[in-house]
Amino acid sequence: MSKKVKAFLYNFLGFVVIYLPTLYVVDIATHLQGIWIPMTGFMVALLVAPKFQAIKTHDGEKIFMKWLFFKGVKEVK
Repeated sequence: MSKKVKAFLYNFLGFVVIYLPTLYVVDIATHLQGIWIPMTGFMVALLVAPKFQAIKTHDGEKIFMKWLFFKGVKEVK
């Protein structure tokens, strides 16, 4: 599996892990109705989920992560 595919899967899993609980909490804790429940969950997950990217370096291709709660960019090993 290439590093780009791994980065994509990490992005997807990170988004889903944030989106599903947020969707449940928004549904239970607010008075929103209809499309606004998943839209709110989507926006929160979009902002809070970690971002992964595969980058080619002189040492080969590596995966890096940037997250709102960490300072700077971290390498995923």
